[in-house]
Amino acid sequence: MTVRPVTEADYDAIAAFLREDEERLFGRPSRIEAADIGQWMSETDLERHSWLYEDDDGVFGVAWTWHEHDTGVAIGVVHERMQGRGLGAEMVERSERLARERSATRMHQIAIGPDAAAAQLLTSRGYRDVRRFYDMAIQLERAPDVPDIPVDRFREEDARAFHAAIDEAFQDHWEHHSRTFEDWWERQMRSPNFDTSLWFVVRDGDEIAAATRNEANRNGGGYIGAIGVRRPWRGKGYAKALLLHSFREFYERGISRVTLGVDAQNPTGATHLYERVGMHVEAENVVFEKPLP
Repeated sequence: MTVRPVTEADYDAIAAFLREDEERLFGRPSRIEAADIGQWMSETDLERHSWLYEDDDGVFGVAWTWHEHDTGVAIGVVHERMQGRGLGAEMVERSERLARERSATRMHQIAIGPDAAAAQLLTSRGYRDVRRFYDMAIQLERAPDVPDIPVDRFREEDARAFHAAIDEAFQDHWEHHSRTFEDWWERQMRSPNFDTSLWFVVRDGDEIAAATRNEANRNGGGYIGAIGVRRPWRGKGYAKALLLHSFREFYERGISRVTLGVDAQNPTGATHLYERVGMHVEAENVVFEKPLP
């Protein structure tokens, strides 16, 4: 058995490993790809804050962690054939140690909803279930009709106003932390799926009232990376217009599957909107929290 840091060259093997894990837990095919691994680990210092577990049969475990303000965040997965040997506990301890070194006051561990073994491990170590998130999807059979609400493409001169609109729209969301424009923009450009031709806005005069940032080639199709409406413009159908316009754009590009992630307790009722336009819950992820002394 070897334990070493993850490298970008490992993304394909990790994707295959996580696909197998998802298929076991959800009982359906998984669409995790190497690009998804790169996105998920984009905030992680791979050399110091990731661990890949291997033996002669291949990858049997992976874990990585990152820091968000006062919180350490971690994900760890152990293959079914190696469970019960203390590897999950070792991953949790590694991530907590790193979080304490960075003066974090609490720890978040993310697990797949049906993973009872992970839930049991974390609750036994003082964690509690604090939030659930859904992965939702739609398979488009045709280009959808769009409401009679003008939707414009993102323009380069929109960049700062676009960032400000999305940030303002997400102020109500659980654990939202604002990023400076420079930090946010750099992060977007690092994404392997960065493509501003898939970003759209609804304008009110010179202001951006609502915006969506989309990506292709993510989770087996199109991906709604962020969609938000600023408070003064809510209730006007702008989110639905952006969503359906995005669906149409993906469909016209030959992409019929579209996904997004949403807080199951989203205060704006986003989950219900997504269901009304034909999306369904495909997976559930759970955030477990623990204070760090």
